[in-house]
Amino acid sequence: MIELPDFPWDRLAPYKELAQAHADGIADLSIGTPVDPVPPVARKALAAAADSPGYPQTYGTARLREAAAGWLRRRHGVTVDPADVLPTIGSKELVAWLPTLLGAGRGDRVVIPELAYPTYDVGARLAGAEPYAVDGLLAVGPERVPLVWVNSPSNPTGRVLPAEHLRKVVAWARERGAVVASDECYLELGWEDHPVSVLHPDVCGGSHEGLLAVHSLSKRSNLAGYRAGFVSGDPVLVKRLLEVRKHAGMMVSSPVQAAMAAVLDDDEHADEQRERYARRREVLRPALERAGWRIDHSTAGLYLWATDGTGCWDQVRVLAEKGILVAPGDFYGVAGRAHVRIALTATDERIDAVVRRLQ
Repeated sequence: MIELPDFPWDRLAPYKELAQAHADGIADLSIGTPVDPVPPVARKALAAAADSPGYPQTYGTARLREAAAGWLRRRHGVTVDPADVLPTIGSKELVAWLPTLLGAGRGDRVVIPELAYPTYDVGARLAGAEPYAVDGLLAVGPERVPLVWVNSPSNPTGRVLPAEHLRKVVAWARERGAVVASDECYLELGWEDHPVSVLHPDVCGGSHEGLLAVHSLSKRSNLAGYRAGFVSGDPVLVKRLLEVRKHAGMMVSSPVQAAMAAVLDDDEHADEQRERYARRREVLRPALERAGWRIDHSTAGLYLWATDGTGCWDQVRVLAEKGILVAPGDFYGVAGRAHVRIALTATDERIDAVVRRLQ
């Protein structure tokens, strides 16, 4: 049996009950699930493709792969061949299974950020490998590792890794034959800092060898319920993932593929959603600061990484008593035990309620 950590969100249940008892109801800023409408362009495409009785293609339709490549080029200055795009059942699925799909196993260590989305850790364990949480690769020493995860903008901290830092990670990994997997789910949500893809020429020198970039449409296009993501990068690695996924039946449904292509071709709805998050951030951040919280990093992404100087669970309780539910920082590693992660994914009305309660 593989030993896995307890599912972190189960530990938050008593505090959710406390927050729900507030007279004005709960303001849930914890998990970060989208609350705004699915774009009409996605719903229209999904409905048009609803009569799909046959099996979908694991590789994805040519239309979808071209749309993803076009979006990367248009919005992020990244050029990939559409043949090097592979749809995934959301991004969490790929994060959880990538070490296994790449052949990592017992005796291997998978490098993950010191503060990280918990599924990086779980994915290493599912493969039988050991997760190694470290931000400085020099600490790894001469050891050969199969996989290095980077995440920029970061979940939970909202920190952006500059191109120079990513270049060093890529160079280090290439010297040791390691794959770099870059979780770029929040790439379009830069605020003070401008995130850059690991596939950008400024980072990779024009070669995608040994590199994979993971993308999600959950936040950009409110498609969390559709389970819509994709991976792109090194043609050899993408082909290897495709072959294993075909055997394993890891397929994105045909209607969802149609919806993905539609939203990747449409920038207008994404810009509108970005503006919604920007407005919420503009009112929530100063309200937290006035109430005694310091915001660290948080220059991009959908979260505020906050601390009032006490332990994370003390902060969770204080806010839950006000009907505000947030995530404790130690969900993301021991280095987060003095912080809480506060999501921007709530309606304008709920964000305004939080601001009132913090006064």
